[in-house]
Amino acid sequence: MEFNHISVLLNETIEALCIKPDGIYIDGTAGGAGHSKEIAKRLNNGLLLALDQDPDAVAVATERLKGLPAKVIQSNFANMNKAAENEGIYKVDGILLDLGVSSYQLDTAERGFSYHKESRLDMRMSQSGLSAEDIVNDFTSTELADIFWRFGEEKFSRKIADKIVNERQKARITTTTQLAEIIASAYPAAARRDGHPARKCFQAIRIAVNAELDRLNEALDIAFDMLNKDGVLAIITFHSLEDRMVKLRFKEYCTGCTCPPDCPVCVCGKTPRGHLLHRKPIEPSTDELENNPRSRSAKLRVIVKN
Repeated sequence: MEFNHISVLLNETIEALCIKPDGIYIDGTAGGAGHSKEIAKRLNNGLLLALDQDPDAVAVATERLKGLPAKVIQSNFANMNKAAENEGIYKVDGILLDLGVSSYQLDTAERGFSYHKESRLDMRMSQSGLSAEDIVNDFTSTELADIFWRFGEEKFSRKIADKIVNERQKARITTTTQLAEIIASAYPAAARRDGHPARKCFQAIRIAVNAELDRLNEALDIAFDMLNKDGVLAIITFHSLEDRMVKLRFKEYCTGCTCPPDCPVCVCGKTPRGHLLHRKPIEPSTDELENNPRSRSAKLRVIVKN
C-alpha cells in the first residue's frame, strides 16, 4: 500500500512539543506516521500512542513505526482518553492533532474525497457508517443547504441543494464526478473564478460525514485534561471553522479571573489553566509552500498547561 503524505509543519511541530526522552505522547492523527515517527525517534524510555480511525493508516503506521517505542491503535482522537486508559495511561506530556485530510486519502480515488477523480461517493475516514452518498441522496434540500453553509461557508448553498435534489429524482447520485458536475451547473459563471465550484461543498460533506467539528469539540477538553503540568497540546488546522474553534478554546484555557471589572476583589477564584507558546499561529514557510502546496492553509496553534 502506497500511503504517500508530506507531513505539514513537521519541524515546527516537533520543536513545539519539546519532547522528553522518557515522556508519554499521543499523536491522535497518525496518518502516514510522519509526525509520529519523528516523535518516537526522540524517545528512550518513553512511549508514543499513535491513533487513527482509518484502517489503511493504522496498517501503514504499524509498519513504519516498527522497532520504535510506539503503539498504533485504531481509534478516533475524540476517544484518546479511553484508548490511553486501555494501556494503563492517564496523563501524558504532549498531544498532537493534525486535522488535515492526508494526501493518500485525497489521491486514492476510491476513497471518494476528491472532486477531480471519478469514484463512488464515500468520504468516510473510518470506512464505516454514514457515507457521502447517503447524505447527498437522503438528506432534504434544507439539510443539505445547512451543511453547505455551516461547514463550507458556501454562499450558493440553497441553489446547489435544490439542484442536487432535482437531479437525484432522475437517478441516484453515486459518483464524485456526478456530484461535482451538478454543483458546477448550479454555480453562477461569474463566481467560478474563485476555484473549483465543488470545493466548498465537498469539504462540507466530508466534515458532515465524519462529524469532524463535533469530534474536535469533544477532543479539545479531553486532550487538555490529559496533559501533565507543562504538557503541550499542538493542533494543526486547515480551515477557518477548525481554527476558530481551537483559537477560542485555547483562549478560554488561558483566561483567568472572570469577575466583573467593577468588582474590587476576585471572588471567582479562576486562574489561567494554560499559556500559549506563540501569540499567533505558526504558518508554513515559503520553502514548505513551494514543496507542498497543500500546506497553504495550515495553521499550528500550541498551548502549554500551567
